[in-house]
Amino acid sequence: MAEQVLAGKTGVVFGVANKRSIAWAIAKAWAAAGAKLIFNYQGERLKENVEELVSEFGKETPLWPCDVSKDEEIAGFFEKVRGTTGQLDLLLHSVAFAPKEALEGDFLSTTREAFRTAHDISAYSLVALAREAAPFMTGGGSIVAMTYYGAEKVVPHYNVMGVAKASLEASTRYLAYDLGGKKIRVNCISAGPVNTLAARGISGFSAMLKHYQERAPLQRSCDPAEIGQTGLFLAGDGAAAITGQVIYVDGGYQIMGM
Repeated sequence: MAEQVLAGKTGVVFGVANKRSIAWAIAKAWAAAGAKLIFNYQGERLKENVEELVSEFGKETPLWPCDVSKDEEIAGFFEKVRGTTGQLDLLLHSVAFAPKEALEGDFLSTTREAFRTAHDISAYSLVALAREAAPFMTGGGSIVAMTYYGAEKVVPHYNVMGVAKASLEASTRYLAYDLGGKKIRVNCISAGPVNTLAARGISGFSAMLKHYQERAPLQRSCDPAEIGQTGLFLAGDGAAAITGQVIYVDGGYQIMGM
């Protein structure tokens, strides 16, 4: 039995798509540590998948639709949260999207619409969710967002998603500043490549994994359970003085110059 370091805490989890989702790995770690969780699902297509997963935490686990590109859906989601609990302690943002064609060619070809969509869903949504969640975090809280190394260095084919992740990372810093007085911490986990639904949409993904095995100090990337444990650390008292940071969980790849 995991130590119940999050007993009595409640968290909202955005971005579980299937059992390989990074969001699911973090949710499992939070739940094992005693947190009660509330989940969103994006569209009817994913509902059944997510429903089946969250039933592991009991049939009563709240699961509501929320398209993070629509303010009225975010407001509706948190209205339901209000009906369930008066307090939140944790928020996980594991949401990103760019049109498929924007992740295939070169960055130069990114359309205005693809650029707007990627930034809206992958970066602005963190601001929108944090704004709704903050009033519930009356005792302070921890907000965790998922990013990737393509935010700071060029990863071929990551394109507009890298630029959107850079926006996400900057957003966490500004949010950390805004919310610090309320004892709400905002951090990013920058995970190395893991085999998720989203990752498989990136051209040349298997070559990327091999590259990490050859270059990273630990000779590998990371696995979802390890990201889960980092999410647990950031949620708990051990990270009480950490905010506005990007924590790399990538086998050390980020430190390498060549």
